[in-house]
Amino acid sequence: MVGHLQVVEVPPATPAAIRDHTKERPPLSVPLWIWGITILVIVGLLAFDFFFHVRKAHEPTLPEAALWSGIYVALAVVFGIVLWIFGGQQMGFEYFAGWITEKALSVDNLFVFLVIMGSFAVPRKDQQKVLLFGIVFALIARTVFIFAGKALIENFSFMFYLFGLILLITAGKLLAPEKEGDDDANNFIIRLAKKYLRTTDHYDGDKLFTYENGRRVLTPMLLVMVAIGGTDVLFALDSIPAIYGLTTNVYIVFTATAFSLMGLRQLYFLIEGLLDRLIYLKYGLALVLAFIGVKLVLEALHTNQLPFINDGENVKVFTFTATTSLPIIIGILLVTVLVSLYSKRGRIASAVGSLDRLAHSYLHTEYKGSTEEREEHFAKILAGEEKLKTLDQDMVKEEASRTGTDWALERAHRLRAEVNGS
Repeated sequence: MVGHLQVVEVPPATPAAIRDHTKERPPLSVPLWIWGITILVIVGLLAFDFFFHVRKAHEPTLPEAALWSGIYVALAVVFGIVLWIFGGQQMGFEYFAGWITEKALSVDNLFVFLVIMGSFAVPRKDQQKVLLFGIVFALIARTVFIFAGKALIENFSFMFYLFGLILLITAGKLLAPEKEGDDDANNFIIRLAKKYLRTTDHYDGDKLFTYENGRRVLTPMLLVMVAIGGTDVLFALDSIPAIYGLTTNVYIVFTATAFSLMGLRQLYFLIEGLLDRLIYLKYGLALVLAFIGVKLVLEALHTNQLPFINDGENVKVFTFTATTSLPIIIGILLVTVLVSLYSKRGRIASAVGSLDRLAHSYLHTEYKGSTEEREEHFAKILAGEEKLKTLDQDMVKEEASRTGTDWALERAHRLRAEVNGS
Protein backbone atom coordinates (compact mmCIF):
# COMPACT_ATOMS: atom_id res chain seq x y z
CA MET A 1 0.00 0.00 0.00
CA VAL A 2 1.35 3.37 -0.93
CA GLY A 3 1.11 6.12 1.70
CA HIS A 4 0.03 9.66 1.06
CA LEU A 5 2.78 11.95 -0.25
CA GLN A 6 2.95 15.35 1.36
CA VAL A 7 4.29 18.13 -0.83
CA VAL A 8 6.51 20.49 1.09
CA GLU A 9 7.44 23.83 -0.42
CA VAL A 10 11.18 24.36 -0.32
CA PRO A 11 12.39 27.96 -0.38
CA PRO A 12 14.83 28.84 -3.16
CA ALA A 13 18.50 28.67 -2.22
CA THR A 14 20.18 32.03 -1.78
CA PRO A 15 23.83 32.63 -2.78
CA ALA A 16 24.72 32.91 0.89
CA ALA A 17 23.09 29.55 1.63
CA ILE A 18 24.97 27.94 -1.25
CA ARG A 19 28.24 29.43 0.02
CA ASP A 20 27.57 28.20 3.57
CA HIS A 21 26.71 24.72 2.29
CA THR A 22 29.88 24.62 0.21
CA LYS A 23 31.92 25.81 3.15
CA GLU A 24 30.52 23.09 5.40
CA ARG A 25 31.26 20.32 2.93
CA PRO A 26 34.49 18.70 4.15
CA PRO A 27 37.33 18.08 1.70
CA LEU A 28 38.42 14.56 0.93
CA SER A 29 40.39 13.51 4.00
CA VAL A 30 43.33 11.14 4.01
CA PRO A 31 43.82 8.81 7.01
CA LEU A 32 46.89 9.37 9.18
CA TRP A 33 48.24 5.90 8.39
CA ILE A 34 48.37 6.78 4.69
CA TRP A 35 50.19 10.00 5.57
CA GLY A 36 52.65 7.94 7.60
CA ILE A 37 53.31 5.46 4.79
CA THR A 38 53.72 8.29 2.26
CA ILE A 39 56.26 10.13 4.41
CA LEU A 40 58.19 6.91 5.06
CA VAL A 41 58.35 6.18 1.31
CA ILE A 42 59.63 9.70 0.52
CA VAL A 43 62.23 9.61 3.31
CA GLY A 44 63.22 6.11 2.17
CA LEU A 45 63.75 7.33 -1.41
CA LEU A 46 65.93 10.20 -0.19
CA ALA A 47 67.94 7.85 2.04
CA PHE A 48 68.39 5.41 -0.84
CA ASP A 49 69.57 8.25 -3.06
CA PHE A 50 72.15 9.30 -0.48
CA PHE A 51 73.58 5.92 0.52
CA PHE A 52 73.65 4.33 -2.95
CA HIS A 53 74.44 7.31 -5.18
CA VAL A 54 75.66 10.41 -3.34
CA ARG A 55 77.64 9.15 -0.36
CA LYS A 56 80.57 8.13 -2.54
CA ALA A 57 81.54 11.12 -4.68
CA HIS A 58 81.45 10.34 -8.39
CA GLU A 59 80.37 11.90 -11.66
CA PRO A 60 77.13 10.27 -12.90
CA THR A 61 77.20 8.90 -16.43
CA LEU A 62 74.50 9.89 -18.91
CA PRO A 63 72.93 6.38 -18.94
CA GLU A 64 72.84 6.37 -15.11
CA ALA A 65 71.18 9.80 -14.99
CA ALA A 66 68.67 8.80 -17.70
CA LEU A 67 67.78 5.52 -15.98
CA TRP A 68 67.12 7.02 -12.55
CA SER A 69 65.34 10.08 -13.95
CA GLY A 70 62.98 7.69 -15.74
CA ILE A 71 62.49 5.62 -12.58
CA TYR A 72 61.52 8.64 -10.48
CA VAL A 73 59.16 9.96 -13.15
CA ALA A 74 57.58 6.48 -13.39
CA LEU A 75 57.14 6.38 -9.59
CA ALA A 76 55.40 9.76 -9.67
CA VAL A 77 53.08 8.64 -12.48
CA VAL A 78 52.28 5.32 -10.77
CA PHE A 79 51.48 7.17 -7.55
CA GLY A 80 49.15 9.46 -9.49
CA ILE A 81 47.37 6.50 -11.09
CA VAL A 82 46.92 4.82 -7.68
CA LEU A 83 45.57 8.09 -6.29
CA TRP A 84 43.19 8.33 -9.25
CA ILE A 85 41.91 4.77 -8.72
CA PHE A 86 41.37 4.98 -4.97
CA GLY A 87 40.71 8.72 -4.59
CA GLY A 88 38.66 9.36 -7.69
CA GLN A 89 39.05 11.31 -10.92
CA GLN A 90 39.08 14.69 -9.16
CA MET A 91 42.09 13.80 -7.00
CA GLY A 92 43.85 12.28 -10.01
CA PHE A 93 43.45 15.36 -12.17
CA GLU A 94 44.47 17.67 -9.33
CA TYR A 95 47.58 15.62 -8.54
CA PHE A 96 48.83 15.47 -12.13
CA ALA A 97 48.14 19.18 -12.72
CA GLY A 98 50.06 20.03 -9.53
CA TRP A 99 52.92 17.61 -10.21
CA ILE A 100 53.47 18.82 -13.78
CA THR A 101 53.39 22.47 -12.71
CA GLU A 102 55.80 21.91 -9.81
CA LYS A 103 58.10 19.79 -12.02
CA ALA A 104 58.31 22.60 -14.58
CA LEU A 105 59.08 25.12 -11.84
CA SER A 106 61.75 22.77 -10.45
CA VAL A 107 63.44 22.50 -13.87
CA ASP A 108 63.55 26.29 -14.00
CA ASN A 109 65.12 26.26 -10.53
CA LEU A 110 67.85 23.92 -11.79
CA PHE A 111 69.19 26.72 -13.95
CA VAL A 112 69.83 28.83 -10.83
CA PHE A 113 71.55 25.84 -9.17
CA LEU A 114 73.70 25.52 -12.29
CA VAL A 115 74.75 29.18 -12.10
CA ILE A 116 75.54 28.99 -8.37
CA MET A 117 77.66 25.85 -8.70
CA GLY A 118 79.44 27.31 -11.72
CA SER A 119 80.20 30.49 -9.76
CA PHE A 120 81.67 28.46 -6.90
CA ALA A 121 83.48 26.13 -9.34
CA VAL A 122 82.13 23.08 -7.49
CA PRO A 123 83.99 19.94 -8.66
CA ARG A 124 81.61 17.94 -10.84
CA LYS A 125 81.96 14.75 -8.80
CA ASP A 126 80.88 16.67 -5.67
CA GLN A 127 77.88 18.42 -7.24
CA GLN A 128 75.59 15.51 -6.35
CA LYS A 129 75.86 16.23 -2.63
CA VAL A 130 74.97 19.89 -3.18
CA LEU A 131 71.97 18.95 -5.29
CA LEU A 132 70.66 16.40 -2.80
CA PHE A 133 70.99 18.96 -0.01
CA GLY A 134 69.08 21.43 -2.18
CA ILE A 135 66.30 18.89 -2.75
CA VAL A 136 66.00 17.97 0.96
CA PHE A 137 66.05 21.62 2.06
CA ALA A 138 63.50 22.52 -0.64
CA LEU A 139 61.20 19.73 0.57
CA ILE A 140 61.47 20.92 4.18
CA ALA A 141 60.92 24.58 3.25
CA ARG A 142 57.95 23.79 1.01
CA THR A 143 56.37 21.50 3.61
CA VAL A 144 56.44 24.38 6.09
CA PHE A 145 54.86 26.69 3.51
CA ILE A 146 52.29 24.03 2.55
CA PHE A 147 50.87 23.74 6.06
CA ALA A 148 51.18 27.48 6.66
CA GLY A 149 49.29 28.10 3.41
CA LYS A 150 46.57 25.63 4.40
CA ALA A 151 46.12 27.37 7.76
CA LEU A 152 45.88 30.77 6.03
CA ILE A 153 43.32 29.53 3.48
CA GLU A 154 41.12 28.02 6.20
CA ASN A 155 41.19 31.12 8.41
CA PHE A 156 41.22 34.03 5.99
CA SER A 157 38.73 34.23 3.14
CA PHE A 158 40.85 36.71 1.18
CA MET A 159 43.85 34.37 0.75
CA PHE A 160 42.84 33.20 -2.74
CA TYR A 161 42.83 36.84 -3.84
CA LEU A 162 46.30 37.30 -2.31
CA PHE A 163 47.72 34.07 -3.77
CA GLY A 164 46.33 35.00 -7.18
CA LEU A 165 47.98 38.42 -6.97
CA ILE A 166 51.32 36.85 -5.96
CA LEU A 167 51.23 34.54 -8.98
CA LEU A 168 50.33 37.35 -11.38
CA ILE A 169 53.24 39.44 -10.05
CA THR A 170 55.58 36.43 -10.31
CA ALA A 171 54.48 35.87 -13.91
CA GLY A 172 55.27 39.52 -14.67
CA LYS A 173 58.72 39.19 -13.07
CA LEU A 174 59.50 36.17 -15.25
CA LEU A 175 58.82 38.29 -18.33
CA ALA A 176 60.95 41.20 -17.08
CA PRO A 177 64.51 41.56 -18.44
CA GLU A 178 67.16 39.90 -16.27
CA LYS A 179 69.35 42.18 -14.17
CA GLU A 180 73.01 42.22 -15.04
CA GLY A 181 75.83 42.16 -12.55
CA ASP A 182 74.34 39.68 -10.10
CA ASP A 183 77.03 37.48 -8.56
CA ASP A 184 75.57 34.33 -7.09
CA ALA A 185 78.89 33.38 -5.51
CA ASN A 186 79.02 36.59 -3.50
CA ASN A 187 75.47 37.34 -2.42
CA PHE A 188 74.71 39.11 0.85
CA ILE A 189 74.60 36.00 3.06
CA ILE A 190 77.85 34.64 1.62
CA ARG A 191 79.63 37.96 2.14
CA LEU A 192 78.50 37.98 5.76
CA ALA A 193 79.73 34.41 6.25
CA LYS A 194 83.13 35.24 4.76
CA LYS A 195 83.41 38.38 6.88
CA TYR A 196 82.44 37.01 10.29
CA LEU A 197 83.21 33.27 10.06
CA ARG A 198 86.43 31.39 9.45
CA THR A 199 86.30 30.28 5.83
CA THR A 200 88.70 28.93 3.24
CA ASP A 201 88.63 29.26 -0.53
CA HIS A 202 89.83 25.71 -1.10
CA TYR A 203 87.73 22.54 -1.35
CA ASP A 204 88.55 19.45 0.70
CA GLY A 205 86.55 16.87 -1.23
CA ASP A 206 82.90 17.20 -0.26
CA LYS A 207 83.67 18.12 3.36
CA LEU A 208 81.81 21.05 4.91
CA PHE A 209 84.63 21.77 7.39
CA THR A 210 88.39 21.35 7.18
CA TYR A 211 91.54 22.43 8.99
CA GLU A 212 93.78 25.19 7.71
CA ASN A 213 96.84 26.37 9.65
CA GLY A 214 95.61 24.34 12.62
CA ARG A 215 92.19 26.05 12.69
CA ARG A 216 88.79 24.59 11.82
CA VAL A 217 87.31 26.53 8.90
CA LEU A 218 84.26 26.42 6.62
CA THR A 219 84.85 25.12 3.10
CA PRO A 220 83.25 26.59 -0.05
CA MET A 221 81.03 23.48 -0.09
CA LEU A 222 79.14 24.76 2.96
CA LEU A 223 78.85 28.23 1.42
CA VAL A 224 77.36 26.70 -1.73
CA MET A 225 74.75 24.92 0.38
CA VAL A 226 73.90 28.19 2.15
CA ALA A 227 73.36 29.86 -1.23
CA ILE A 228 71.25 26.94 -2.50
CA GLY A 229 69.19 26.93 0.72
CA GLY A 230 68.46 30.64 0.36
CA THR A 231 67.17 30.20 -3.18
CA ASP A 232 65.04 27.23 -2.06
CA VAL A 233 63.13 29.48 0.34
CA LEU A 234 62.49 32.04 -2.41
CA PHE A 235 61.31 29.33 -4.82
CA ALA A 236 58.90 27.98 -2.20
CA LEU A 237 57.23 31.40 -1.95
CA ASP A 238 56.26 31.13 -5.62
CA SER A 239 55.54 27.41 -5.99
CA ILE A 240 53.16 26.89 -3.05
CA PRO A 241 50.59 29.54 -4.13
CA ALA A 242 50.77 28.00 -7.61
CA ILE A 243 49.78 24.51 -6.51
CA TYR A 244 47.14 25.80 -4.09
CA GLY A 245 45.61 27.39 -7.15
CA LEU A 246 45.05 23.87 -8.51
CA THR A 247 43.95 22.05 -5.35
CA THR A 248 43.35 22.79 -1.66
CA ASN A 249 43.77 19.15 -0.66
CA VAL A 250 46.92 19.35 1.47
CA TYR A 251 47.80 15.68 0.83
CA ILE A 252 47.81 16.25 -2.94
CA VAL A 253 49.78 19.48 -2.50
CA PHE A 254 52.41 17.69 -0.41
CA THR A 255 52.76 14.58 -2.59
CA ALA A 256 52.78 16.49 -5.88
CA THR A 257 55.48 18.80 -4.50
CA ALA A 258 57.54 15.93 -3.06
CA PHE A 259 57.42 13.81 -6.23
CA SER A 260 58.30 16.84 -8.37
CA LEU A 261 61.53 17.15 -6.37
CA MET A 262 62.35 13.43 -6.48
CA GLY A 263 64.84 12.65 -9.25
CA LEU A 264 65.77 16.31 -9.67
CA ARG A 265 69.43 15.49 -8.98
CA GLN A 266 69.54 12.93 -11.80
CA LEU A 267 67.59 15.25 -14.09
CA TYR A 268 70.21 17.95 -13.55
CA PHE A 269 72.99 15.77 -14.99
CA LEU A 270 70.70 14.53 -17.77
CA ILE A 271 69.60 17.90 -19.16
CA GLU A 272 72.43 20.13 -17.93
CA GLY A 273 73.45 20.89 -21.50
CA LEU A 274 69.83 21.57 -22.50
CA LEU A 275 68.93 24.00 -19.73
CA ASP A 276 70.21 27.04 -21.62
CA ARG A 277 68.34 25.81 -24.68
CA LEU A 278 64.96 26.11 -23.00
CA ILE A 279 64.91 29.82 -23.82
CA TYR A 280 61.12 30.02 -24.00
CA LEU A 281 60.44 28.00 -20.83
CA LYS A 282 60.20 31.13 -18.70
CA TYR A 283 57.47 32.44 -21.02
CA GLY A 284 55.60 29.15 -20.69
CA LEU A 285 55.96 29.25 -16.90
CA ALA A 286 54.80 32.88 -16.88
CA LEU A 287 51.66 31.85 -18.82
CA VAL A 288 51.03 28.90 -16.47
CA LEU A 289 51.45 31.04 -13.34
CA ALA A 290 49.28 33.79 -14.83
CA PHE A 291 46.61 31.21 -15.71
CA ILE A 292 46.64 29.78 -12.18
CA GLY A 293 46.59 33.31 -10.75
CA VAL A 294 43.48 34.17 -12.80
CA LYS A 295 41.96 30.81 -11.82
CA LEU A 296 42.49 31.63 -8.12
CA VAL A 297 40.93 35.08 -8.44
CA LEU A 298 37.89 33.66 -10.30
CA GLU A 299 37.41 31.00 -7.61
CA ALA A 300 37.77 33.66 -4.92
CA LEU A 301 35.03 35.69 -6.61
CA HIS A 302 32.86 32.58 -7.02
CA THR A 303 32.99 31.89 -3.27
CA ASN A 304 33.40 35.52 -2.24
CA GLN A 305 32.88 36.49 1.40
CA LEU A 306 34.51 39.92 1.42
CA PRO A 307 31.85 42.53 2.32
CA PHE A 308 33.20 45.22 -0.04
CA ILE A 309 32.86 42.92 -3.09
CA ASN A 310 29.28 42.32 -4.24
CA ASP A 311 28.04 42.93 -0.67
CA GLY A 312 29.77 39.76 0.54
CA GLU A 313 27.83 37.53 -1.85
CA ASN A 314 29.10 35.10 -4.49
CA VAL A 315 29.96 36.57 -7.89
CA LYS A 316 28.70 34.59 -10.86
CA VAL A 317 31.87 34.02 -12.87
CA PHE A 318 33.32 31.20 -14.94
CA THR A 319 35.70 28.92 -13.03
CA PHE A 320 38.20 26.34 -14.27
CA THR A 321 37.93 22.77 -13.04
CA ALA A 322 40.83 20.35 -12.57
CA THR A 323 39.84 18.54 -15.78
CA THR A 324 40.20 21.76 -17.80
CA SER A 325 43.31 23.04 -15.97
CA LEU A 326 45.43 19.93 -16.63
CA PRO A 327 45.32 19.99 -20.47
CA ILE A 328 45.87 23.77 -20.51
CA ILE A 329 49.03 23.47 -18.38
CA ILE A 330 50.35 20.50 -20.38
CA GLY A 331 49.65 22.29 -23.67
CA ILE A 332 51.44 25.51 -22.67
CA LEU A 333 54.54 23.72 -21.35
CA LEU A 334 54.73 21.27 -24.25
CA VAL A 335 54.59 24.04 -26.86
CA THR A 336 57.23 26.20 -25.14
CA VAL A 337 59.63 23.26 -24.62
CA LEU A 338 59.33 22.03 -28.23
CA VAL A 339 59.71 25.52 -29.69
CA SER A 340 62.80 26.05 -27.50
CA LEU A 341 64.44 22.76 -28.49
CA TYR A 342 63.91 23.28 -32.23
CA SER A 343 64.83 26.97 -32.16
CA LYS A 344 68.06 28.16 -33.77
CA ARG A 345 68.30 30.85 -31.09
CA GLY A 346 67.96 28.12 -28.46
CA ARG A 347 71.05 26.28 -29.78
CA ILE A 348 73.04 29.51 -29.71
CA ALA A 349 71.80 30.41 -26.22
CA SER A 350 72.91 26.97 -25.01
CA ALA A 351 76.44 27.37 -26.38
CA VAL A 352 76.82 30.96 -25.16
CA GLY A 353 75.35 30.19 -21.74
CA SER A 354 77.73 27.28 -21.19
CA LEU A 355 80.69 29.44 -22.19
CA ASP A 356 79.51 32.26 -19.92
CA ARG A 357 79.50 29.95 -16.88
CA LEU A 358 82.94 28.60 -17.76
CA ALA A 359 84.33 32.13 -18.00
CA HIS A 360 82.79 33.28 -14.70
CA SER A 361 84.00 30.13 -12.97
CA TYR A 362 87.52 30.74 -14.29
CA LEU A 363 87.44 34.31 -12.97
CA HIS A 364 86.75 33.04 -9.44
CA THR A 365 90.43 32.24 -8.92
CA GLU A 366 89.93 31.58 -5.21
CA TYR A 367 88.08 28.32 -5.94
CA LYS A 368 90.72 26.85 -8.26
CA GLY A 369 93.21 24.73 -6.38
CA SER A 370 96.08 24.23 -8.83
CA THR A 371 97.61 25.54 -12.04
CA GLU A 372 96.73 22.27 -13.80
CA GLU A 373 93.04 22.70 -12.90
CA ARG A 374 93.04 26.28 -14.19
CA GLU A 375 94.70 25.28 -17.46
CA GLU A 376 92.21 22.44 -17.93
CA HIS A 377 89.38 24.87 -17.28
CA PHE A 378 90.74 27.40 -19.77
CA ALA A 379 91.05 24.66 -22.38
CA LYS A 380 87.29 24.13 -22.07
CA ILE A 381 86.78 27.86 -22.68
CA LEU A 382 88.86 27.68 -25.87
CA ALA A 383 86.87 24.64 -27.03
CA GLY A 384 83.63 26.52 -26.36
CA GLU A 385 84.84 29.51 -28.39
CA GLU A 386 85.69 27.21 -31.29
CA LYS A 387 82.16 25.78 -31.15
CA LEU A 388 80.70 29.31 -31.34
CA LYS A 389 82.56 29.90 -34.61
CA THR A 390 80.39 27.24 -36.30
CA LEU A 391 77.17 29.13 -35.46
CA ASP A 392 75.52 32.25 -36.88
CA GLN A 393 77.99 34.99 -35.88
CA ASP A 394 75.48 37.85 -35.83
CA MET A 395 73.19 35.94 -33.46
CA VAL A 396 76.18 34.82 -31.37
CA LYS A 397 77.39 38.42 -30.94
CA GLU A 398 73.89 39.57 -30.03
CA GLU A 399 73.45 36.81 -27.41
CA ALA A 400 76.97 37.29 -25.99
CA SER A 401 76.39 41.03 -25.66
CA ARG A 402 72.95 40.53 -24.09
CA THR A 403 74.24 38.11 -21.43
CA GLY A 404 77.60 39.83 -20.82
CA THR A 405 79.48 36.74 -22.02
CA ASP A 406 81.75 38.83 -24.27
CA TRP A 407 82.85 40.87 -21.24
CA ALA A 408 83.44 37.74 -19.14
CA LEU A 409 85.50 36.11 -21.89
CA GLU A 410 87.62 39.23 -22.35
CA ARG A 411 88.38 39.27 -18.62
CA ALA A 412 89.17 35.54 -18.62
CA HIS A 413 91.70 35.93 -21.47
CA ARG A 414 93.24 38.98 -19.79
CA LEU A 415 93.55 37.12 -16.48
CA ARG A 416 95.27 34.13 -18.11
CA ALA A 417 97.69 36.47 -19.91
CA GLU A 418 98.57 38.12 -16.59
CA VAL A 419 99.11 34.75 -14.89
CA ASN A 420 101.35 33.52 -17.71
CA GLY A 421 103.19 36.83 -17.88
CA SER A 422 102.36 37.40 -21.51
